[in-house]
Amino acid sequence: MSVGDLKFIAIINREGKIYVSWCPELDIASQGKTVEGALDNLKEAIELYLEDEDAKIPEETPFFTFVEVAHGKDARPFRA
Repeated sequence: MSVGDLKFIAIINREGKIYVSWCPELDIASQGKTVEGALDNLKEAIELYLEDEDAKIPEETPFFTFVEVAHGKDARPFRA
């Protein structure tokens, strides 16, 4: 990585026969026939966005984690 390179989160979802890639920090999405294609297209979309002199680059990168919830027959009802 060189000076000036940025890292962003990429979230990939399969939607039918395509993969949709999304960058939540910039709210930019793209798609491709493969995961790699969706990521390549997202990278290109981000680079084009950043070429704009008015592009807003977040100062802080959000972090992500997972949350586990009960689901199905074994789920217990919530009681306050």
